[in-house]
Amino acid sequence: HKGHKAFPPTITVAHVVMAAASSAGATAAAEGFVSFVNKCPSPFHAVSEACAALVSAGYLRLDEAKPWDVVPGGKYFFTRNQSTLIAFALGAKFEPGNGFVAVGAHTDSPCLKVKPVSTVKRAGFLNVGVECYGGGLWHTWFDRDLTVAGRVMVKDAEGKFSQRLVHIHKPMLRIPTLAIHLNRTVNTEGFKFNKETELVPVLATSVKAQLEATEGAVADHGPTTKRARTAVSQTDNHHPILLETIANDLGVDVESICNFELCLADTQPAVIGGIKEEFIFAPRLDNLLSSYCGLQALIASTSGEDALKDESNARVLMLYDHEEVGSQSAQGAASSLTEYVLRRLSAGGSATAFEEAVPKSLVISADMAHAIHPNYMSKHEDNHRPALHQGPVIKTNSNQRYATNAVTATVVKECAQRMGVPLQEFVVRNDSACGSTIGPIISAKLGMRTLDIGNPQLSMHSIREMCGVDGVEQATRLFESVYVNFSAVDATVTVD
Repeated sequence: HKGHKAFPPTITVAHVVMAAASSAGATAAAEGFVSFVNKCPSPFHAVSEACAALVSAGYLRLDEAKPWDVVPGGKYFFTRNQSTLIAFALGAKFEPGNGFVAVGAHTDSPCLKVKPVSTVKRAGFLNVGVECYGGGLWHTWFDRDLTVAGRVMVKDAEGKFSQRLVHIHKPMLRIPTLAIHLNRTVNTEGFKFNKETELVPVLATSVKAQLEATEGAVADHGPTTKRARTAVSQTDNHHPILLETIANDLGVDVESICNFELCLADTQPAVIGGIKEEFIFAPRLDNLLSSYCGLQALIASTSGEDALKDESNARVLMLYDHEEVGSQSAQGAASSLTEYVLRRLSAGGSATAFEEAVPKSLVISADMAHAIHPNYMSKHEDNHRPALHQGPVIKTNSNQRYATNAVTATVVKECAQRMGVPLQEFVVRNDSACGSTIGPIISAKLGMRTLDIGNPQLSMHSIREMCGVDGVEQATRLFESVYVNFSAVDATVTVD
């Protein structure tokens, strides 16, 4: 009653059992993600793993270059460049002009990529020339046990070209730091390095007789040594020992390798850690965690015979490449891909079916958020300090670096409440620059309502990042609730 002192709730056996079940569910979800990210050292691997999960869940693969025969109640997906994936499930009551509820994330992460001509020879070492992709914390790549992964274009005996995925499961590269004895000011003036000349991985030494025989009698004049190159052969563009390692892993001849796109990756696997096993220590949390949660949510929301029975919208998952470099590519979020797909699904209705669908739709832009850092608390705005374990973070920026507004936040908060998922808020300090996501890009290009959200993490863009175990389950359940409940919640919203 009013005026009475509030007492803490009594903890019953039921509460303990429920808490244990919740903890077990969070751990299982986190373990699923750890397994996923360890199999995904490149965007190509991430899309491949997502495809396999969708096929297992009954989704049918489509060819973007051919006509589609899709029906209400059907579940489908396709890829572009094998680094971007779009999946969708049509409600049993879907018809052209109905809305789309979508979760979008990205498959790429900051990394080092092997240059088209990577042969570098210095001071008796064989180095590999690399290019910085995205805005990585590049100092974290020093003194790590690195490998390569990505895709290789291979020519077969019939003269046909195909893509093969490669992931060398052993440490084969390293970027050694300079000893403090030769860099006395490193601890007082900071660790400074030239990204072109000092961020160059070591592959091997040339003193070994076997390597010298493989490399041939080439003068040690550095990367400017020029040799005749054919249009297709890669044997003069890269160290033979690197090509041989890739060819052996793929089971092909070196001469069959026509080209490749290789990312460097840390060989240390992702793990669940912390004294209470409450953290995930992993590479590529930004943004494979959001991609994984969106994938699991779509599958969960469309499992079961009656999952789509009462659905009138289309549930969509969009995993894009190239977000870390601005999304300006044929497979990026800034391309026409998304509009083309949604227009195809709107075909067959009125002449304005797609335009009618736009105001009925919602896009969730899922990208990781900055958790409060215990050693740098002043970097966060006082009233917006997201913490680990306390739920996904709604990101707002009045200058439209994020696409969240009052309407989309209201809808998502209602969906979260229906699933019992806690949420947090984030806004950047006025004296700090604000990052951005695919949210404003998609919102502007399509005119669809959009909300930016992400799980809180530390060490963003480091080679090893950190987040809370509970976040995987929380984000997955939130996205599932948006897929399932958006139609009902949106029906209660009046704006225009």
